[in-house]
Amino acid sequence: MQILLCTNGFETTRPALTYGMWLAEKLRNPVTLLGILEDPEDQNQLEILINETAQSLKNKKIQFQTLLREGRASIEISKQAQGGDYLTIVGPFGRPALRRWVRGRTFRRLLARLATPLLYVPEANLTMEHVLVCMGGLGFASSMEAVILYLAKATGAKLTLLNVVEPLSLDYPIAREVHQHLQDLPETDTPQGRNLKKGLERAQQAGLEAEVKVRHGNIIKEIMEELHSNNYDLVGLGSSYSAHGLRHLYLPNVTAEVAEAVNHPVLTVRADYKLVVENH
Repeated sequence: MQILLCTNGFETTRPALTYGMWLAEKLRNPVTLLGILEDPEDQNQLEILINETAQSLKNKKIQFQTLLREGRASIEISKQAQGGDYLTIVGPFGRPALRRWVRGRTFRRLLARLATPLLYVPEANLTMEHVLVCMGGLGFASSMEAVILYLAKATGAKLTLLNVVEPLSLDYPIAREVHQHLQDLPETDTPQGRNLKKGLERAQQAGLEAEVKVRHGNIIKEIMEELHSNNYDLVGLGSSYSAHGLRHLYLPNVTAEVAEAVNHPVLTVRADYKLVVENH
């Protein structure tokens, strides 16, 4: 897996570039530095940021290549990401509020287009000691969990596997069992319990420290409260586009809502992504 670092020249993308270089050092993975010129007036600041980042990569002795494209960031990033196995790292692209309102956020468009891992970094906190892994009962988070394990092995991070149990809206056996066993959910033969148990086993097999937390309430609200009440360095969420059919059209986009509201780096991966680890 290569790392794709993206910038349109705005200072708001600098934290993502800094974080991406730090992560590339940890993983010892090659980097593609992608600069997108969206407006000719931004050319000077784009060149400055690209040159500064390229020099830092050289100083760190990280293998890299630099690419320059003209067009909309979401389109050019998607084209490049589709051409390889990338971990795409982006930050806020400095859009005016009116443009974000009319066109929507670039992160949401990338979330819809990318089949490979996407890491959104609004602020660069260069540590990864404690990671929140948001699980679920349908298995959509399995690929995200695999990428998190890959990153955590390189940094020695502790994992907290979180399952949020929503209020009971339909009275059926599995839902009742989940609500009756909030304190020992991994021991139950429910989809949520099985996923948590497998997650713990995979973390232990990777030699990582891991724990389970179960919260009850609205998914977005509970994730946000968990993030605000503990010192997490990264949060992993499954992609809403892992769902089949029209499911993602009528369910809340939990990943986007969380990413846009917190300052933590947010990793999202679609369920059908298969991680391939190469030795460098």
